[in-house]
Amino acid sequence: MPKVEINIPEHLEMQITQLVEQGEFLNREEAIENLLSTGMKAYKTSGPMDNDPVGGSGSGFEDDGMMGHEDEYVF
Repeated sequence: MPKVEINIPEHLEMQITQLVEQGEFLNREEAIENLLSTGMKAYKTSGPMDNDPVGGSGSGFEDDGMMGHEDEYVF
């Protein structure tokens, strides 16, 4: 699986840490992977329309994750 490095605002990092500490996720990697996957699915469902120059419904993402592999995102 590809690895991705990202920079996120401190408030998001604190929220992710809190979710892990509360037991919502086993670790940060799982939290980020699941939150990103959920966000991608939500974006596809309610994202920009076809006339939006960025993204849109023709972006090529599959319902079950990128490249057809469910939950295979690594950070």
